[in-house]
Amino acid sequence: MGGLLPDTGTTTLFHGVSAEARAALVTTLAKKRAKQTSVLLVTDPRRAQELATEAETYAQWLAPKTKLEVLHFPEEPPPDIDATRRADRICERLTVLSALLRPSQHARLIVATPEAILGACPDRTHFESRQLKLRTGEAHPFKALIDTFIHELDYDSEALCEHPGQLATRGGLIDIYPYDANQPYRLDFFGDEIESIRTFEPSTQRTLENVQSITVSAAESAKDAAASDGKFIDYLSDAPIAWLLEEPSQLVREHPYRFEKLTSTRGNIRSVEQVFALRTAANDLRIGICSLDTDPVLFDGAARVELATEPTENYRHHTNAVQVGFDRFESEQSARTKFESNIADWAKKDKRTLYFVTASESEASRIAELLAENPLTAKLKPKYLHGTISGGFICPGSPAWLPLKQTKTSSGIVLITDTEYFGRQSRKITRTQERARPTISQVDQLLDFTELADGDPLVHLQHGVCLFRGLSKLEIQGGTKEVITVEFADQMTVHVPLHESHLLTRYVGLTKSSPKLGKIGGAAWDKTRAAAEIATLDYAAELLTLHAERSQHGGYNFPPDHPWQTTFEGAFPFTETPDQLTAIEATKTDMEAKLPMDRLICGDVGFGKTEVAIRAALKAVLAGKQVALLVPTTVLCQQHLNTFRERMAEYPIIIDMVSRFRSAKQNKEIIANLAEGKIDIVIGTHRLLSKDVHFQDLGLLVVDEEQRFGVKQKERIKQLRANVDILTLSATPIPRTLYMALAGARAMSVIETPPINRRPIETIVKSYSADLIKGAIQAETDRGGQVFYLHNRVATIEGVAHQVREMHPKLRVAVGHGQMEEGQLEKIMTQFVAGDFDVLVCTTIIESGIDIPNCNTLIIEGADRFGLAQLYQIRGRVGRFKRQAYAYLLLHRHAALVDNAQKRLNALKQHNQLGAGFRIAMRDLELRGAGNLLGSQQSGHIAGVGFELYCQLLKQSVARLKGEPGADRIRAEVKLDFIATGEGGTRSRRTSGSFAFAAIKESEYRDHSDQLIEAALPADYVAEPRLRIDLYRRLALANTDAIIQEIAEELADRFGKLPRATQALIEVSRVRVFAEGAGVRRVESESERLICRLAQPDKSGEFLKTGARFPRLSAKDPLIRLQEIQKFLIRNQKSPAH
Repeated sequence: MGGLLPDTGTTTLFHGVSAEARAALVTTLAKKRAKQTSVLLVTDPRRAQELATEAETYAQWLAPKTKLEVLHFPEEPPPDIDATRRADRICERLTVLSALLRPSQHARLIVATPEAILGACPDRTHFESRQLKLRTGEAHPFKALIDTFIHELDYDSEALCEHPGQLATRGGLIDIYPYDANQPYRLDFFGDEIESIRTFEPSTQRTLENVQSITVSAAESAKDAAASDGKFIDYLSDAPIAWLLEEPSQLVREHPYRFEKLTSTRGNIRSVEQVFALRTAANDLRIGICSLDTDPVLFDGAARVELATEPTENYRHHTNAVQVGFDRFESEQSARTKFESNIADWAKKDKRTLYFVTASESEASRIAELLAENPLTAKLKPKYLHGTISGGFICPGSPAWLPLKQTKTSSGIVLITDTEYFGRQSRKITRTQERARPTISQVDQLLDFTELADGDPLVHLQHGVCLFRGLSKLEIQGGTKEVITVEFADQMTVHVPLHESHLLTRYVGLTKSSPKLGKIGGAAWDKTRAAAEIATLDYAAELLTLHAERSQHGGYNFPPDHPWQTTFEGAFPFTETPDQLTAIEATKTDMEAKLPMDRLICGDVGFGKTEVAIRAALKAVLAGKQVALLVPTTVLCQQHLNTFRERMAEYPIIIDMVSRFRSAKQNKEIIANLAEGKIDIVIGTHRLLSKDVHFQDLGLLVVDEEQRFGVKQKERIKQLRANVDILTLSATPIPRTLYMALAGARAMSVIETPPINRRPIETIVKSYSADLIKGAIQAETDRGGQVFYLHNRVATIEGVAHQVREMHPKLRVAVGHGQMEEGQLEKIMTQFVAGDFDVLVCTTIIESGIDIPNCNTLIIEGADRFGLAQLYQIRGRVGRFKRQAYAYLLLHRHAALVDNAQKRLNALKQHNQLGAGFRIAMRDLELRGAGNLLGSQQSGHIAGVGFELYCQLLKQSVARLKGEPGADRIRAEVKLDFIATGEGGTRSRRTSGSFAFAAIKESEYRDHSDQLIEAALPADYVAEPRLRIDLYRRLALANTDAIIQEIAEELADRFGKLPRATQALIEVSRVRVFAEGAGVRRVESESERLICRLAQPDKSGEFLKTGARFPRLSAKDPLIRLQEIQKFLIRNQKSPAH
């Protein structure tokens, strides 16, 4: 291998290196230089990212004992990029600069474009002087350290630390998210000494693991005064560096400015030639890597080394896209058989060692199965590597630069990727390391106070509908108390203490009209509520009867999972979310049951409903049944066909579609094949419901986006429903509260957690600007992504596409709209999905469910002309992958915004969080979903009591009718004379009754006042009022001891040791939960006596007693007293509270 690596100070050109083989060569060259640095220069940012990721993969396979640190240094963000994207890019750059300040223990490889290395960069001395190293056990004055972070290092102080550059403090804790870190840290102080440093998860704010030390960098950007061109070179070590240039001729052609022949080393460094001149003394190596030796300028007279590599993709034939059904399946099989005979030749004739690169274990075992079925390849013993690379290649001889194990007689190595073998599209390679960011799931949590604005309607459980008037502080005797102020009819104001915030729920009606406010002390609210309760009972009874009727028809019992099912599920390239797994399990259980399945799966756009359908379809096909998938639009039909084929490429399953994208002749042929049982899975529009479509043995019908089919089609589906298993997918999300309410009465699954790493969509609302569009397209294509450009006028769409081409002459721009010929639109869509175009200028055809995971920027022109639901659906088309997605909503150049349009766009901007389909739709879309599901009679009651409360009532009704344990639990009240609830509660005691009685009580209270304890979340413990409200609500709504325990642990982790008042609050909540479990409605104490009033009196009376008397409390300490009460209640449990 010594011969492969040239001597220092020399130049060498490796040619004959195909693009697929370059990452392997670079990795080996870098690893050979222990503790030294190599810099790989590539033409464009997309390639830099890809090569850096591939190098990390190869580093695990080639000489794995030698470690390699791979650093990808991105270019400076363009000036007109949006804030989040700019921050992300700056953080990535700072991470690399910080790493370069540390001496490397291993070989190091930096991957960048000439622009990144020679562009503006912070000055090294200045950057180094503004780094702060912290270790556990060190002493730092607490206040001074916070000042340093904020004033010297430019961190922003926030209530919660969730994004890089933020800082949050409370008690003796500092949370900080350094710019160059991948997750935030929590510093726990004891006085001025750092007791521990822990990483934490920004979404849950819970601790992950302990670390010994951290370095905090300042917020630097290339715009600083101390930043100038070429400063990056100062970060490189003085030891010899290997400069690796990929395709040197292309580099010089694409970056002429950076390769000018300048030799002056004074002033700013802006050319690679200047860098070489500056580093003459270091004796650097210069290595070129290219496929054809075109005599590049930088390598005149360099030593030439030929490595004859060839991509395996050249040997893989793909099938003709026109063929349908069985013919297509056969030609796919024969293309694979041809490829297998090539594989056999490489192994037997050419004596080469075979390596298959697979994304997962299950893909590897499937390849082994298929090779064993072909006599030519049955005896081969290939080796398997796990990972993702851009493509395979053939390499003759025993190459020193590809140190993979070979047999003694071997004369070369062949690497084949799983995608090439199965004939799928190649996988996109993306960086694995992502910054931890908060993702918000379950958005419609009962009531999110952070979202409330003054005047928003709420429902108070006891008094009816009111308006939110803000959080305020009330002066009471001896102190202040925080309250939520709400207004009822006749401008009556009520202050609700924070610890009673659970009595409020958000009011959401199904119509836009404002609700009628409740009157304090009037009887109207009780009537409205009672009527709604009766209505929910009727509705629940109706649902349960329906359920029972269906159970009388027998369905088909599907057998348990086939071994292939497990392999197939193992090959899923993403991690399933918990909701998705639950939905999949529930669907399979339904299929295996005797009754015909009728399950509804609701979920936001892109949350993985299709995967549930794919797995159910495979289960049905493996049991010998046919599957029909019904979709509302032709484009969506094509999309599903591609997805199903891609996922099932390795199985002998025939999949086809019936739609307008097929000619009449092809459709006829497919329908005939269906009746003969030659097609396993058919995907189609409502054409599938025509009278002439017959199945040989239909086992499963999947209906996608059911809300978009008309009455006639729904009737036809109902007829099929009698004995075929049906799975319905709906993207009009249904509020979680409604789902929870209906869970007992209708088979439903809600997928509401975003896929792992899925980020909220960043929405930017601006007026039309060509520069903004140019910058947005540039930023997305730089990171290897694609762009949707929405222009909703067919007449002018070509002109817009022409403008985009003029802005970016190098990009491939396509146009798509509904008035194109069938085949042409399909072709463009398929090519865009395959990545043949960078920008698609199109009309709203993208609204209907197309999935292009690599497309993460959406530009909508004239956004003020769309309805909210439509904008939401369109916006859901991006951000369906691990990357941060951006939606630019541009207003018409001349539009003075109509009030309504402004409101709509603002709503979208606020509802940026993931799954906010849930929240927006609270206004426009989701409630239509709820309305459809519940029917018109129920809508009136929802208007009366508000959606949230309606759902709670419905949930209780379903549970009651089903006779579920705990359904009749009545909320217990806890009033203990040694506990003052809520902050400020110990400062004054109101007493009631006659004067004499009050005087006796007052003197008794004074005797006990030393033992009186507050049960609250003190403001100096949890400073942010909205966080306190959230925690009070969660404690008040907890119905098991386990939930309370979890909240207690979270408090200790996030805010430090629990103060006594908070311990009391936790214990009081436990008393309430145990009381509910014991059927107690009210727990009171009068000095030593404990009085527990039962909700339903039994034989022994209306109180819980020990023998004939009330139980006595013996402990003096209030916390121990609370535990005494808990023990007594636990002994009397009726339904479990654990």
